[in-house]
Amino acid sequence: MRKINIVQVVDDSKFNSFHLSILLWCIFLILFDGFDLVVYGAVIPSLSQSWSISPSILGLIGSLTLVGGLIGSLICGISADKVGRKKVIIYCVATFGFFTLLTGFAKGPVDFAIYRFIAGLGLGGIPPLLVALTSEYSPKSIKNIMVAIMFSGYSIGGILVALFGLKVIPNLGWEWMFFIGAIPLLSIPLLNKYLPESLYYYVVKKEYTKAKAILKRLNSDYIFYDNDIFEVDVPKQGVPVVKLFENQRGRTTIMFWVSCFMGLLLVYGLGTWLPQMMVKLGYPLESSLLFLLSLNIGAIVGSIFGGMLADRIGSKRVLVGFFIMGAICLTVLGFKPELFVLYFLILLSGAASIGSQNLNNAYMSNFYPISIRSTGIGWALGIGRLGAILGPSIGGILMDLNLPTYMNFISFAIPAIIAAIAICFIQDKFGSYQNNEQDYSECELRGQIKKVE
Repeated sequence: MRKINIVQVVDDSKFNSFHLSILLWCIFLILFDGFDLVVYGAVIPSLSQSWSISPSILGLIGSLTLVGGLIGSLICGISADKVGRKKVIIYCVATFGFFTLLTGFAKGPVDFAIYRFIAGLGLGGIPPLLVALTSEYSPKSIKNIMVAIMFSGYSIGGILVALFGLKVIPNLGWEWMFFIGAIPLLSIPLLNKYLPESLYYYVVKKEYTKAKAILKRLNSDYIFYDNDIFEVDVPKQGVPVVKLFENQRGRTTIMFWVSCFMGLLLVYGLGTWLPQMMVKLGYPLESSLLFLLSLNIGAIVGSIFGGMLADRIGSKRVLVGFFIMGAICLTVLGFKPELFVLYFLILLSGAASIGSQNLNNAYMSNFYPISIRSTGIGWALGIGRLGAILGPSIGGILMDLNLPTYMNFISFAIPAIIAAIAICFIQDKFGSYQNNEQDYSECELRGQIKKVE
């Protein structure tokens, strides 16, 4: 009889077609999650003309979707531990796909808002489960790279919104953007057949036959026997939030909360209102969608370049520089510069908003010791989600006030400045990479395959 640590088997595996299939499925699903993030902003000008509703109501509808996402993420995270990640992912796809389809048939703002809220319940549950699944099945040597590649699907989804919107909205109507967003509904039979369940779930439920089949596909070097016993490192339970404030980490914890709140307010506010703000500047809808395309291309470039730069000079300097750059770019945008400069500024704004938030997540993961890392990141992003919910509503109120257009852009520059200030007050010297706290990685506790009597 042998005891086999499944984490060790996965960590030691070499990237193969099975890893690739998991990565591609997760990219496909996160792509449509990103598509949904941006599609509402792309159709706001059309909805405003069709239904003659105020910007503040449009902003409220955008926030309702994010409220649904917040609720969905909490419910789905708990449910996945009980019934499996694969089942919950499929339920989420069915929910957001069906109600996104219904959104295309909406006849007014009320039913539109209801469909968007329920679709948000499904959309909110998908990202954390895909991160968990990608990370779980990634070899140790490329775990971070696989998760980063998977997350790029968000911005790819935003780019597709801009590309489709240029042709679909003028020729077929805004409704077809939601019909396209419901495409994952067609993938449910394939997901059910090809997307693997969590390996940990199979072991915990003692479904060893299924676990052996997956482990064999992950690492063909291992030969399994009928009497094998599987071990899995059970993650530590989340520690109390008070731990985030111990060992002189309190100020930094608050600053991370502030930076996440402002960063996500900026990301979701711009994602929702950028096309309409560009229309108010005098650009046609087609051009405003190209600006949305530039924003998401900038997000991808900023994430990659910023990550490389952070490895050289430190995350703090890069983030402060990015947020300040974003504030300057957004301010200048309001004064309608030359077209080439305009596209360049929007590209930089994407890097400074979405790209900065991605870098901020990595910064937090490096600061907190592993024993409280999930708690630290989880609470910061939870606070940040409130900013994401407020972003579309604040944008709608600003549009309702009929301020000079440049004031709308300056208003979105302010959160970037506040985020930069918050990052300045982070105390790196109290981070896990600077102190002497004993912080043993789980990998040090993982056993090799061993024989027991």
